Parts: sequence; structure tokens; C-alpha cells
Amino acid sequence: MRRIDEQYLETPFFGSRKMGKTLGIGRERARRLMRLMGLQAIYPKPHLSRNDAVHRIYPYLLRNVAIVRPDQVWSSDITYVPMPQGWMYLTVVMDWFSRCVLSWRLSNTLDSSFCLEALEEALSVGVPEIFNTDQGVQYTTETFTGRLETAGVRVSMDGRGRWMDNVFVERLWRTVKYEYVYLHDHATPRALQAGLASFFRFYNQERIHAALEYLTPAAVYAAV
Repeated sequence: MRRIDEQYLETPFFGSRKMGKTLGIGRERARRLMRLMGLQAIYPKPHLSRNDAVHRIYPYLLRNVAIVRPDQVWSSDITYVPMPQGWMYLTVVMDWFSRCVLSWRLSNTLDSSFCLEALEEALSVGVPEIFNTDQGVQYTTETFTGRLETAGVRVSMDGRGRWMDNVFVERLWRTVKYEYVYLHDHATPRALQAGLASFFRFYNQERIHAALEYLTPAAVYAAV
């Protein structure tokens, strides 16, 4: 599954036939593993969260909006991290302008509690004008959206299947996996937790970004 994950980051448009050919495995095996991992061709992200029709879906508020300052837009998403047996789920809350990771959480299940915990920690740092997510059930619960609205935050949600609507977090997942996850083997969730804590400190405080004029995310976010 790790090989499929790596290939998917490179070619998210590959279906099971091309994935199987590229990795030298049968199409049926590729299809079974991709289905197990929640991966679909043309939809370039793990399909980890499905919307609940009972909950309200908010419009996407960021089309043609210039992002010019910290705390203007935050966003959140979920990805999975492969482990020797199975995987863990990772969520972050990110400030779009600075690329700063304001909070993150790991979980071994996809219930909404770890996303809400990450939100609460981020809100202890600041309050955004707009908060963008996908339409997953973790983000459409009344508890999650109600917490944002209580804080005076406008809620924005990606269009169905439009991964580019949350592109900054999508780029972060690529960075996390290629610069850390795929370079280390963690035998336990506790080891993964400690390793990611060190990586996110490095990412925020030491890793410079060309898009930020070679400053770090923490430095740009602090310049509010």
C-alpha cells in the first residue's frame, strides 16, 4: 500500500489498470488496495471523508479571492499515514497565507473528535475570517460548523471532487510524506506522534518557502 500511496502522489489520475501496470501487480489487486485505501482516479486525495446528507453543505467562498494576510483563511483536511500494519489518520489546521500548521492530530479512527480537537487548539492561537474544508462528515457536523460560527468564522467548503479548492493542504501532504513519512519507519503510533511533532516544528520554524520569500511559515504568521 505504501508503493500505491507514493505512486498516487505522483499520478493521481491513474486508475487501477495503470497503477497495476506501473507497480507490476495485477489490476484486481491494485483495485482492491485502492478501494481499501479510499483512492480514486481523477480525485487526487484520499477519499477519507464522505459527506452526510443530513448536515448542511456550505458554499465555497474562496473563488477568485486574493489571500493577502495571515488569519484571512484557514483550512483543514485528513490524510492517512501508512504503518507497518494498517495506518493512522492525520489532520491539520493550516493558515493559507503563511502555510503555517497551527495544529494537528493523529487518530486510529475517522470519527470527528480528532478534527474538533485540532480546531480547538488552532482557535486558541487566533481566529480566521474564513475556514475551508471538504464536504466530509468530520467537517459537516453541527458541532464542528457550530464551533466556527460561534467564533464568528465564515464556513467554506470545497465543491464535490474539486481537490484544487484546498490546494495548500494538498501540497502539505506531499511535503509531509516525501520529506518525513517515507523516510522513516515507525513501529508504533507513539513513535509516529513524536516524529511528526519534530517534523512540524521543523516545517513551521526552520523550513523556508520560496513562495514566502524564503521565510519560514512561523515567521510570516507571526507578522500579523
